[in-house]
Amino acid sequence: MATRAARLPRGTRLGAWVAAAGATGRDELTLRLVGWREGRRLNEQFRGRSGPTNVLAFSGTASGPHGPGTLGDLVICLPLVYREAREQGKQTLAHLAHLVVHGVLHLRGFDHDDAASARRMERAEVRILARLGFANPYRVPGSPVGARKH
Repeated sequence: MATRAARLPRGTRLGAWVAAAGATGRDELTLRLVGWREGRRLNEQFRGRSGPTNVLAFSGTASGPHGPGTLGDLVICLPLVYREAREQGKQTLAHLAHLVVHGVLHLRGFDHDDAASARRMERAEVRILARLGFANPYRVPGSPVGARKH
């Protein structure tokens, strides 16, 4: 872990979120929780965008007949996750779970580059998070059903 932030879930809980998003027992995945400085540096280095982003996903190598592959690496900027949760009126744990699931889905080939892909990915996220006991992350708290916040 590369951040000293408090209120972190246990590793077993993080692992359950990863597994729920479809990572199998044969998949290797690194999940790194970072602070502002590293989050900003990685986003600038790998995406060419200034400032941190909430989650970065780096694809790994596929599993093959000779053993497991590496699903990839996820980097989550924890202080940004806390700030977003507060600003969006979400529970921190629920927002963190959403970003772990979102990142694993990216590693499994999901994207949101166009409207159809985004709908497919969002449906998968909502379904997985519901199984984990979390509400739809795209609903605006206190608004009519169907209202969404990104």
